[in-house]
Amino acid sequence: MSRQTTSVGSSCLDLWREKNDRLVRQAKVAQNSGLTLRRQQLAQDALEGLRGLLHSLQGLPAAVPVLPLELTVTCNFIILRASLAQGFTEDQAQDIQRSLERVLETQEQQGPRLEQGLRELWDSVLRASCLLPELLSALHRLVGLQAALWLSADRLGDLALLLETLNGSQSGASKDLLLLLKTWSPPAEELDAPLTLQDAQGLKDVLLTAFAYRQGLQELITGNPDKALSSLHEAASGLCPRPVLVQVYTALGSCHRKMGNPQRALLYLVAALKEGSAWGPPLLEASRLYQQLGDTTAELESLELLVEALNVPCSSKAPQFLIEVELLLPPPDLASPLHCGTQSQTKHILASRCLQTGRAGDAAEHYLDLLALLLDSSEPRFSPPPSPPGPCMPEVFLEAAVALIQAGRAQDALTLCEELLSRTSSLLPKMSRLWEDARKRTRGSFQL
Repeated sequence: MSRQTTSVGSSCLDLWREKNDRLVRQAKVAQNSGLTLRRQQLAQDALEGLRGLLHSLQGLPAAVPVLPLELTVTCNFIILRASLAQGFTEDQAQDIQRSLERVLETQEQQGPRLEQGLRELWDSVLRASCLLPELLSALHRLVGLQAALWLSADRLGDLALLLETLNGSQSGASKDLLLLLKTWSPPAEELDAPLTLQDAQGLKDVLLTAFAYRQGLQELITGNPDKALSSLHEAASGLCPRPVLVQVYTALGSCHRKMGNPQRALLYLVAALKEGSAWGPPLLEASRLYQQLGDTTAELESLELLVEALNVPCSSKAPQFLIEVELLLPPPDLASPLHCGTQSQTKHILASRCLQTGRAGDAAEHYLDLLALLLDSSEPRFSPPPSPPGPCMPEVFLEAAVALIQAGRAQDALTLCEELLSRTSSLLPKMSRLWEDARKRTRGSFQL
């Protein structure tokens, strides 16, 4: 009877494994499909299949022989779901927590530990993992996903503690997260293991590149270009997709510019321009470099090219059904040297630089183009945008008028000022009352 039960269990396990492998192959077929609708449908079908399979596996009591497959299905489900959503959610954290609880169930450690947080659960599971060598590969994949989730949520302290426990480090021995990631050594995947969308080594490579870039960029933003260099070099030498490599090279160029190495900075900016079509950041950085060198002609040419580049719609590649580096990067920081702003903001920089450098004729034309661009909207705004900082519309009108006057086009400047007055006439009664109140207060102070 026991043999029959074992045979039935083994047969079910084989069927579940075959289903997992088939769904992983389906997701990979979808990934390589050039048809957007078919790609999305195949991936969504694979996701629902993995969801159903995971529900079946977790509907049974936790058992060590089944857990390697169950954890693999969990990882495949989280990877596909996060890549389709292009981000992590609380649901993924709950999926990981449920998997950890299932591991502890097999060791009869479920009870009070269910009240603990994820980090405490990980401590318990990693301590128990020495008794469960058959789960090692699957647990390392799950560690990779937990690390990705915590990195994207900026929970770097929890991530460092997890890697310390995983690496067997003494508590507090190393808080260098980059070093902890490099020290992590996932076991090799077994040839007969269930298929996975992404193995632990692949997740480690992505995490290492993403964190190195994040750390280097933060050091650059906070004014430590010398410290930023080593992290950015680490990112550039790792698994770095071309769009991210453009940003890394641009950041390296910015570091060298700030450290007084213009020739080296220029080499990195040229390399960034060669890497892809995302030319905005390197062109903006090039304009700063040429301004620092006093080469005004090259600076203005870079800004003109940047205006044109920002007018071209960004061509983004379809995301892979994997945890990718881009998925783990923070949203654009307005303080970042890689932030280009909008086409109108760049046009304003170009116009104002022409005016500052005595190119009044060019400045006038750029200002008129800028006004046409800003007023093209059906509801033009006359207040500063919330981000990034820039002049309000009346200031742009007045700067344009100054440029026209300096270019010898006084009549055009007068017409522009009249246009500004007509657009702000609704504010004039309020302004006149404020002016009258100010005059009365001034007169009163003189009498005192």
